[in-house]
Amino acid sequence: MPEDASAARAAAEEESAFSHPPVDPDASAPYGDHPDQVIDFYAPRTDAASAPLVVLLHGGAWRARYDRRHITPFADFLARRGFAVANVEYRRGGPDIPAQNTGGEPAPVPPAGRWPETFDDVAAALDALPELAREALPSADARRIVLTGHSAGGHLALWAAARHVLPADSPWRTDRPAPLRGVVALAPIADLGVAEKLEVCGGAVGQLLGGQTSFAERLPHADPALLLPTGIATTLVQGRTDRDVPYEVAESFADAAARAGEVVGVTLLEDVGHFPLIDPAADAAAVVAEEITQLAF
Repeated sequence: MPEDASAARAAAEEESAFSHPPVDPDASAPYGDHPDQVIDFYAPRTDAASAPLVVLLHGGAWRARYDRRHITPFADFLARRGFAVANVEYRRGGPDIPAQNTGGEPAPVPPAGRWPETFDDVAAALDALPELAREALPSADARRIVLTGHSAGGHLALWAAARHVLPADSPWRTDRPAPLRGVVALAPIADLGVAEKLEVCGGAVGQLLGGQTSFAERLPHADPALLLPTGIATTLVQGRTDRDVPYEVAESFADAAARAGEVVGVTLLEDVGHFPLIDPAADAAAVVAEEITQLAF
């Protein structure tokens, strides 16, 4: 596809994904004292006595201008498919400049992520989640948890599922695998080394890890491609024409898993870019829901 046509299609996909009004949660609960340390809960829109719990981590290159609100239509979409949903917020990098408030002008690109706060928050949220979910969503079945995330959130989902194989001196390491049915990572920044070479999201990976002075030191504590095997069922869903996180990043993670003796599923969607995976109006979102269903049930 010509470059202009490819860019136009990607822009249309992004516009569609962001065109849905935010959906308020049924309940919210803090997991810490910071305003960003909060989880929003969506009850399943069914009459079932219990439902699998999908833990959702939003993307946005770990930057503060993107918060959990942009993925609430997708959370509602999953709730309408019969899932209980926990939409997790966490601290990101840079000033809080909502993308819709830039007046149509390119906004300054803020630093991505906070070290160690971004990782502190995801670890704390997952640790607190079972108890918070029992109180906020009695119908959520904490024995059937599927962890999912989009883009930078896909990275965090893969990382959270690998905490038991973090280096021994990592403050986030756990002594056993998380009780998950599996992980469905959507266009994830799954291999930080490859993503950094490709300058994914304007160099966000380097910013997340604090720049070149600390990149090599922090990489073993943050890169899912170095935290294998996990022993947890994992599927990546990736658009072939993704311009934001190219499919080579997912491919590299799957190759790393294979070298570690683990099979990672990769669902590669033709003629699909970055944002249809979380767009309730796109067929790709239905594919994502089916992948979650395969693990949850």
